[in-house]
Amino acid sequence: MKIAFLGLGAIGRPMASHIAAKGFPLTVWNRTAERAEQFARETGATHAATPANAARDADVVITCFPESRHVAALLDGPDGLLAGMRADTTLVDCTSGDPATSRAIAARLASASISYIDAPVSGGVAGAEKGALTAMVGGEAAVLERVRPVLDTFAQKIVHCGGVGAGDAVKAVNNAFLAVHILSTAEGLATLAKAGVDPKVALDVINASSGRSNTSMNLFPERVLTRAFPRTFRLALLEKDIGIAAEIARDLRVPAPMTQLAADLFRIARGELGEIADHVEAVKMVEQWAGVEIA
Repeated sequence: MKIAFLGLGAIGRPMASHIAAKGFPLTVWNRTAERAEQFARETGATHAATPANAARDADVVITCFPESRHVAALLDGPDGLLAGMRADTTLVDCTSGDPATSRAIAARLASASISYIDAPVSGGVAGAEKGALTAMVGGEAAVLERVRPVLDTFAQKIVHCGGVGAGDAVKAVNNAFLAVHILSTAEGLATLAKAGVDPKVALDVINASSGRSNTSMNLFPERVLTRAFPRTFRLALLEKDIGIAAEIARDLRVPAPMTQLAADLFRIARGELGEIADHVEAVKMVEQWAGVEIA
């Protein structure tokens, strides 16, 4: 099975590395050509000058970009994916995208007899490097089974969530939980710090009690209390994801005031902290407003 991988970012690069390590014939393309060339030198993969050339002869094309619109932009033109992909091949989109755009892409590809599944992943850079991501998949079950051997190279858990767009929806809601947890944990610990409680002591209690979450158990002890704030997942991308979750809720007329408020707060945080800030750095905004440092 020949694979094309487009999008060698912080998550995509280790994903593609696992595919190459498992011996799949692999061709890569990246918007920054030098990155694809370096990857090819290091892994033995082939690098292509255009999306069309990357997809040519591939049985499975995998895309991994910040937003669905970036994938949609690769479809058309003489150098686009549709110019290179054959009928009866499959596009697996691992972008954390929006369901509406994924459905539109799937329809475009279906007209050319090309299958599509959305398969956003969770687990961050660490999970990608370990090959231990979770993939949430939308599309036909038969298509998933056809490409599962490829997904198995980088995903420890693969879940079929429903039709096209279902994987995107689950990923967006999952990340909305993450955003809410970051804000609520920051607010709670800022309150306790101003009340004279050591945040370390507070977390020790919380993490043995009903209020615990991955955010309180891992992100705050490792990143906030230490003031390390490693840049592993951009705040801008989490803001995009929670915005998708909020939009889905609005479209379906589901009351979701917590999600909508968190989306607004992360939009403010993105404006205040910039495009390269890590998602956990949203805590700094809460600290500034509260006039206290959680440490």
